Amino acid sequence: MSTDPNPASPAPGSPSAPAVCRRLVGRTAVVTGAGSGIGLATVRRLASEGARVVCADIDRETGAAAAEEAGGVFVPTDVTDPGQVEALYATAYDTYGSVDVAFNNAGISPPDDDSILTTGLEAWKRVQDVNLTSVYLCCKAVLPYMRRQGRGSIINTASFVARMGAATSQISYTASKGGVLALSRELGVQFAREGIRVNALCPGPVDTPLLRELFAADPERAARRLVHIPLGRFARATEIAAAVAFLASDDSSFVNATDFLVDGGIAGAYVTPL
Repeated sequence: MSTDPNPASPAPGSPSAPAVCRRLVGRTAVVTGAGSGIGLATVRRLASEGARVVCADIDRETGAAAAEEAGGVFVPTDVTDPGQVEALYATAYDTYGSVDVAFNNAGISPPDDDSILTTGLEAWKRVQDVNLTSVYLCCKAVLPYMRRQGRGSIINTASFVARMGAATSQISYTASKGGVLALSRELGVQFAREGIRVNALCPGPVDTPLLRELFAADPERAARRLVHIPLGRFARATEIAAAVAFLASDDSSFVNATDFLVDGGIAGAYVTPL
């Protein structure tokens, strides 16, 4: 499903892409969910800005391809497994000598997560494990490295639904993203004076394979959501990646413990344009 009237933006680093800043030279960034969607776009963007990128994904094929493209390292990771998460950050540190940026992005939005009236307990738990518990595990694993360094930027993928309610509900997804937002705020406050910033990135709907799969079986749901976006389209993954690069860099040195909205104006709208 394509909802964007404009052509897709070229990947940073490609011949037709605009020049980008080099704000992350010499820094190590770990990206979960790196094999596709926002994660892949972010891997490309961070690498184009000079970062050494460690790519984590449960899908070995797409994760390895992302790492190869970025000239980085791939670590197959189930982000719900504490041992694998700890090994991910240990590998990043052992390989490059620092862990400067953690983009905790892995998440799911399965079709059996729907209204609270129809969503079963197993579906609820699966989404909570992947979307929220994984962020807890990643933050817990990376913070010791950043504390020793006295610096670091943690960016956790929440969502604009952490701020707003939806009549077309995905109840566990919404609750998990609200948890990511609250966790990020608290960590940002707790560790700020140790040089560590923690922010929750809150994208609006993004035109990714995950979103297309979710809406393919229910075009009415997609249409109901699209009409509320003042810009009239879903975000491109490259636009979210640009926000991650900003939060990872020193350009955002006074941005901390916040819900960083990149939602096309959804949260600010009362009546949308015709």
